[in-house]
Amino acid sequence: MAGLMKYIKNGDKKKLMQELGERVENCKRCELWKTRNKPLVGDGDIDAKIVVVGESPGYNEDLQGKAFVGESGKVLNHLLGLAGLQRNDLYITNVLKCHPPRNHSPSRKETDACIHFLHEQIGIIEPKTILTLGKFASREIFKMFGMEFSRIGELHGQVFMTGKYAEKMKIIPMYHPAVACYREEMLPVLERDFSAVKGEL
Repeated sequence: MAGLMKYIKNGDKKKLMQELGERVENCKRCELWKTRNKPLVGDGDIDAKIVVVGESPGYNEDLQGKAFVGESGKVLNHLLGLAGLQRNDLYITNVLKCHPPRNHSPSRKETDACIHFLHEQIGIIEPKTILTLGKFASREIFKMFGMEFSRIGELHGQVFMTGKYAEKMKIIPMYHPAVACYREEMLPVLERDFSAVKGEL
């Protein structure tokens, strides 16, 4: 963290994020680099007060190198609007920076090889709120802050506080927008959750 802080104190977050991006481009810590098209470091404002964390880039994200550009991205944009937000208000990233072939669930080895990049991103941006999408991202963020995670079905839409880093942050776990793409009955649940936390964001 000390190496990060020298840039943050100098106001050079952009330089630090560029260097992190270069390390992601050259990363070979797991096998995903062999099959990815474009790694996805993240999108958005590095001075944002809100960081959105998903699981991993999907097929379309891998082709374009941008976060949430497929059907789940359309759902996310809709949900953000209910919370009074737009994408340019946020920084959006994933736990994994490379697309897993056939969208397989990330392995522990893949996660452990990549999670340090997310740690660094949060250290650089220092957000006030982290919005986690889905059980995988929620579990990893809870673990990062030493918090106990049970099930996304129990925790979704709730606000949790953490004292790690310079100031306390809000952690808000949500269902992943993709769930509404194959289970239409989940869209109203997501809509209620995002509408309910509008005052917290």
